Amino acid sequence: MSDVNPIVRLLDALHFAADRHRDQRRKDSAASPYINHCIEVAQVLAEAGITDTEVLMAGVLHDTVEDTRTTPAEIEARFGARVRGLVDEVSDDKSLPGGTRKRLQVENAPHASPDARRIKLADKYCNVHDITGRPPAGWPRRRCLEYLDWAEAVVAGCRGLNPALEARFDAALAAGRAALDPGAD
Repeated sequence: MSDVNPIVRLLDALHFAADRHRDQRRKDSAASPYINHCIEVAQVLAEAGITDTEVLMAGVLHDTVEDTRTTPAEIEARFGARVRGLVDEVSDDKSLPGGTRKRLQVENAPHASPDARRIKLADKYCNVHDITGRPPAGWPRRRCLEYLDWAEAVVAGCRGLNPALEARFDAALAAGRAALDPGAD
């Protein structure tokens, strides 16, 4: 698998994710195509200097097991054990209640591999940026602010690996808090 052109491998991951997420939409009022989020996570990683194709592939595929019927074995068979491992590290166990999944993300982030922590940081940046600019339909300001607080707690366990990613997250978090400031009404 490693003898295949890395660009071809990355495009294969993009195609696979687009197919698996084809009927999914983001929670924003425009119901943006979900795949845009997956692409943005990989783009943010690349813009922060990540050039490892398998990390970028895992960034594209980070929600595929969690949010579709894709199995970890399918990820491994098509993209290799390392990509599967990274996707596994950043995937929530959807059989658990939402509060438990959120708590586990905070608890597990510091113990994840450096590459999984970078993916998690890029994902949280994208989510904070989206919640601030295109909040989920029906989410009151308070819920958006609670998400920002939780994302900050997850990212606390992902720090120390990529100053560019951290700065980008911090800027989005500050902008989000300013935009959602309850005193702004």
